[in-house]
Amino acid sequence: MLAEVADTAQAGALYAWLSGLREAGELPAVAEIVPAARTVLLDGAEDVRALTALLATWRPAGGSGPEGPLVEVPTVYDGADLAEVAELWGVSPEAAVRIHTEPRYRVAFCGFAPGFGYLTGLPERYGVPRRATPRTSVPAGSVALAGPWTGVYPRSSPGGWQLLGRTGLTLWDTARDPAALLAPGVRVRFTAVRPG
Repeated sequence: MLAEVADTAQAGALYAWLSGLREAGELPAVAEIVPAARTVLLDGAEDVRALTALLATWRPAGGSGPEGPLVEVPTVYDGADLAEVAELWGVSPEAAVRIHTEPRYRVAFCGFAPGFGYLTGLPERYGVPRRATPRTSVPAGSVALAGPWTGVYPRSSPGGWQLLGRTGLTLWDTARDPAALLAPGVRVRFTAVRPG
């Protein structure tokens, strides 16, 4: 079952509400609850009718739901697109780093690759376009921007986001529980560090 909502904030709020009901044992059985930009997927619903009736009672109340733990992402800001992003923002590269490290981000949803979190929190005026030509390979740990989102590539892959820097954090590790460092609701703060 796929519930559609108006925006990312409502998707986060609905996800948090459903997760709370599930923890309280008040949600009809589902295998998984998966938020996205404007939807929440309820995978493996056993009683669709009961779930539909429950969803009809939900009213958006503003906000994006409870906040999860804080993850700090130490970042070396030496990305290939830092100067270009700074130019788009009309500031120096040093000021662009301050702009990126200032917000407290929140993982709105995950996707693209295991461990990749779409982070919201950058002021709307700092949204940037994807690169006109995607790179065939972006290194794991790359800190990047596209549209209203920022994120960290958990592994090497093709990508069209603007690269600001890099981190040594492991975003996805199947030997860790949970495997994903960034999950919906987790708060994220980027900190500028020198190359080490």
